Amino acid sequence: MNPAIEFDDVYRRFNMQEVLRGLSFQVQEGQIYALLGRNGTGKTTALRILMGSLRPHLGETRVLGKASHSFGSAERENIGYVTEGHQLLKELSINQTLTFEDGTRSQFDRKFAEEALGRCGLERKKQIWQLSRGQRAQLSLILTVAGNPRTLILDDPALGLDTVMRRDFLDAMIDFLSGRGTTVLFSSHILTDVERIADRVGILQAGRLCLDASLDQIKQNVRLLSWYGAPWERLPEIPGLLCAKATRSGMNLTLSNASDETLAQLTSTGAQITEPTPATLEDLFLTLTTETETPGLLSPFVKEL
Repeated sequence: MNPAIEFDDVYRRFNMQEVLRGLSFQVQEGQIYALLGRNGTGKTTALRILMGSLRPHLGETRVLGKASHSFGSAERENIGYVTEGHQLLKELSINQTLTFEDGTRSQFDRKFAEEALGRCGLERKKQIWQLSRGQRAQLSLILTVAGNPRTLILDDPALGLDTVMRRDFLDAMIDFLSGRGTTVLFSSHILTDVERIADRVGILQAGRLCLDASLDQIKQNVRLLSWYGAPWERLPEIPGLLCAKATRSGMNLTLSNASDETLAQLTSTGAQITEPTPATLEDLFLTLTTETETPGLLSPFVKEL
């Protein structure tokens, strides 16, 4: 597989504060990749740099092999981009908007757009100004996806959508993307949506990825356990240790490798361990992004499972 999206050692700061600190990752062609992180960790900044609307101080981003800062009309035709603003012509009706998009975008799939609008309960005769924030968000997403781009960049696409709206849009999007080979990079804070549609996730923390893994890898490999009965300084160096956080009685460990050999290493210091349990995406996200003042915290360092 070839990378459709590339971040290559990207740095960006605002007012001397570094927001991105060597961000590097790739999204392969046809992959659906979720970029996760707490508020203020740089997700929107990363996507703006990718789209060429913001320049990095160091590093480079590319889409379909083309550097973001040199995008022309041909490149932008193959990229669908949705931001929080959802800019639409308020004086038009939904139907007029469809006609406008159909007449100006060569790859626009009007049939999909009309079907998706019906599934989402959006009446085509309505004026844009009459729509709620959530309805405008739905319409903007539908129009972008209907443009049939090779690459979709979505900045928190569920923002402004209620639970039913999200479900209806995701259903339509899943049906549309099935078998098309579209590459999708989206940021989100709704982990249930991520688990439903993403192939792979990257967790952004302190300006770089602390995790880059497929959902299947997380389900199959990542385990949680407690290590106790010995001073935390005696915790051995083991492969696959994603994160260790001190508790009153020992350490809570997150492992990408809970093999018999690894477990034997953990008990070789005289400590005891609990039975390893599978980690959910929420477990992993909270573990890697929640800061603590507890002494003995080991910062997450993994790049890829």
